[in-house]
Amino acid sequence: MPSQDTHRWYFGWNIVAAATVLTTLTVGLRLGLGPLFLPMTEDLGFSRSLLSSIVAVGMLCYGLAMPLAGWLVARRGTRFVLLAGTAILVVATLWAVNTRTPLGMLLSFGVLMSVGAGFTSPVALTPLISRWFQRRRGMALFFLSTGSMAGIAIMTPALGLVLQHASWQATLLGFAALFTVITVPTALWVVRDQAPPDGDAPLPGAGPAANPVLPPCAHYRLTEAMRTSTFIKITMGLFACGFSMNLLGTHGMPMLMDHGFDATTSALGIGLIGLVAIPGTILLGRLADRVPRRKLLAAIYGVRGLGFIGLLLAGSTLELYGTSVIGGLAWAGSIALSSAILADVYGVRLVGVLYGWSYLAHQVGAMISSWLGGWGYEHLGTHWVAFGMAAALLMVASGVALLLPGRPAPATLRTPSATA
Repeated sequence: MPSQDTHRWYFGWNIVAAATVLTTLTVGLRLGLGPLFLPMTEDLGFSRSLLSSIVAVGMLCYGLAMPLAGWLVARRGTRFVLLAGTAILVVATLWAVNTRTPLGMLLSFGVLMSVGAGFTSPVALTPLISRWFQRRRGMALFFLSTGSMAGIAIMTPALGLVLQHASWQATLLGFAALFTVITVPTALWVVRDQAPPDGDAPLPGAGPAANPVLPPCAHYRLTEAMRTSTFIKITMGLFACGFSMNLLGTHGMPMLMDHGFDATTSALGIGLIGLVAIPGTILLGRLADRVPRRKLLAAIYGVRGLGFIGLLLAGSTLELYGTSVIGGLAWAGSIALSSAILADVYGVRLVGVLYGWSYLAHQVGAMISSWLGGWGYEHLGTHWVAFGMAAALLMVASGVALLLPGRPAPATLRTPSATA
């Protein structure tokens, strides 16, 4: 479909919309565990530390599945990876709701379900969107991030509401059914790996297209790219991102309840962050291709760090909701900007696998925060250890982001930088 046809809708936006819905469900399940956490511990007789450890292993498996997903996307296609991930997630759910032992929950809920979610995560969709979008890549990837925020905004209160009327087993089964109904048709009829050669070039009357440019490290091999400073800095930022986001999703609601808020207020406080982040993401997406990506990324990490301190200090419903609104305005976008910077520097050919490996650091951070959130409260009686560390890591990530390279000008793209 030629992108220059003024009478046709650019099909790439259909892919973005479908990918956003899938991300809402996948990320919502991974980061929206808060409402499930206490019902599962009470029903199964697990301690917070035990279930936190299972979740932590799951976060690591989620991350380990992503480089594999990126590799499979490059060789078997996006459709194959999405369908395989859906099948794995359904099998894992059926196993999880029929076991009550720690080992069974570790293998089903912790390992297998995380692999299925990893195969249907943004890592399988980012290379696809990067191929379909060149000029508006930052905007398209930001819209994909909207799904992550919608996952928190929708899934956290939705799971909390469902759990008031159903068991955690029935809730997980309902999620698996909904996920299958949405993912399978999307994979079969919306996903198209072959993008137009001119991508999203401007339509007639919209001005001349930017000259095609060669990313400075497009010729690098995978191992060479992973040794460059840009990749290392992106990975450090995603570690802080994973630590903070999963801590909020898994322990944010229990933390607020331990601080005196009721379950409904706590769920709405966490959900409000994601809800406000949706329009915030749309605004940031429009800026992503117009202002330096590194400065935008630094601002996002910085605001998020301050938001964690605000959540810890909130003493009233007004303070909680105020912190959620302010923090939510810049809560999303770190993953979108990180993947866009990877594509800018290394090209579309490597972006999927590099994104998968850098996202592994995201999940290592998520694993650590899952464990630390439960251990810190049980052994030290405070949430300040985990949530304070999240704030500190985010502020460091903000500073590191400022050291990332900007988007090279066309005239400078012919001389690759060895340090990227």
